[in-house]
Amino acid sequence: MDIERVLQRFEALRDPKAVAGMERFGIKAKMAYGVQMPVLRTMGKEIGKDHTLALRLWAIDCRETRILASIIENPDTLTENQMEEWVHDFDSWEICDQTIMNLFGPSKFAWKKAVEWSGRKEEFVKRAGFVLMAWLGVHDKDSTSEAFLAFLPIIEEASTDDRGFVKKAVNWALRQIGKRDLVLNRKALTLARRLRGSKAVSARWIGSDAFKELDDPRTKKRVSIRDRGLRTRWRKGT
Repeated sequence: MDIERVLQRFEALRDPKAVAGMERFGIKAKMAYGVQMPVLRTMGKEIGKDHTLALRLWAIDCRETRILASIIENPDTLTENQMEEWVHDFDSWEICDQTIMNLFGPSKFAWKKAVEWSGRKEEFVKRAGFVLMAWLGVHDKDSTSEAFLAFLPIIEEASTDDRGFVKKAVNWALRQIGKRDLVLNRKALTLARRLRGSKAVSARWIGSDAFKELDDPRTKKRVSIRDRGLRTRWRKGT
């Protein structure tokens, strides 16, 4: 599928009501067609991995072209330079999160960029760092608890950033790491308790919200099950 056909398809699917609905959820874009995510994923499957088309789609400052670009780009051949170029184009939480989940998270640079970007000042670049941490907490089946413990001081330091899109990502990272295994659940709960007593409003919110979920007996049960699965995997080396 070439870019002209992609754009024609977007035009045929244009839905102004859907665009208005996205804006109510804080999804703002200079240009958007209102195409739903299941449709974009179906298009991505039809196209397959296509680096050249991904670059052309990303160059268009449009919600749908950039999300589709993140779906059809290949994480295995992604470079750091391309990641740096694209992360600076993030202008909404949706573009940020979709690109992380579809492309940056599965790449070999995910751990490195999680640390680097979490220390940056730009709102969506910083958010990207913590969304990467959350993604890794769920999807990285090979890394041990010790690797994730290194994220907790970074989370604590960023907890005083009161920008909405940053603090929600910091909270997300803390919760996902704390749901990974029993060791991390205990460590994350300790941090959440400490944040609840912070003078910073954003840190108190992050700590209180994370503690509520991580201390829930239902969460602890799921964590215990996942913990056993991860440790079995580590022992087998698979």
